[in-house]
Amino acid sequence: MTSPSGGYDEAAVEAFRIAHGLDQPFYVQYLNWLKGAVVGDFGYSYMSEQPVFETVLNAFKNTLTLSVLALVIALVIAIPFGVVSALKHNTVIDDACRFGALFGVSIPNFWQAYMMIILFSVSLHWLPASGFGHGTEISYMILPATVLGTGSAAVMMRMIRSNMLDVMEKEYIQTARGKGLSEKIVIIRHALKNALVPVITVVGLSIGFLLNGSVVVETIFGWSGIGNLVVNSILSHDYMMVQGSVLFVAVIFLLINFFVDLVYVWANPEIRYDRTS
Repeated sequence: MTSPSGGYDEAAVEAFRIAHGLDQPFYVQYLNWLKGAVVGDFGYSYMSEQPVFETVLNAFKNTLTLSVLALVIALVIAIPFGVVSALKHNTVIDDACRFGALFGVSIPNFWQAYMMIILFSVSLHWLPASGFGHGTEISYMILPATVLGTGSAAVMMRMIRSNMLDVMEKEYIQTARGKGLSEKIVIIRHALKNALVPVITVVGLSIGFLLNGSVVVETIFGWSGIGNLVVNSILSHDYMMVQGSVLFVAVIFLLINFFVDLVYVWANPEIRYDRTS
């Protein structure tokens, strides 16, 4: 939109404003955007001129891949350490597990990301420091997924520990032991199974945490997800892309929590939705 003399081409600027509806009052622009958003039309990017919905959807697929891997890492860390911490209650092992959980909750994502880059990429040369690869190469996912997963793992571990301590005092656990069942069967089939039911809610909240945390992590690691897309859109003043991205993530978060509520009801027979209420 520059003229041959180096200044702004006012005619080009005005044509751009008209093409994108920026010449209309603010409330008219907003209402038009809402009408389009209802049917999945988030408008067009100011920078790339591509449909916002398609761009956001493609970026979200990459973020979802990273978030799923991070969630798997979180569960792999949280379940065994949470169970061990509960079984070794008030011992050195329990204290170490709780300290690790507190440390995992306390450290910021950006600091952990840079420390892992320095260790595994710069010093050891085991993993790439940043990049996207082809979107399917696991080596590019390990560091960002681990950074995202450790924070959620710490929260889940503390809840699993608390639930296990509560469940181990229940009468049915004492009954199972009284029947002569091995301690391994008592823990896995009876205690852990029931202790994990409340964790379903935490998993749903963790998915929202992973989506929000991906903004920082994806920017640091250069991962082409929705977090990186939002940051670049803000820096380039691509407001249509920012609006579409935020609305898309909000809707996905609501749908995930709705699905988690249904799973929780299915997993916990004590809770049922009354159709007459």
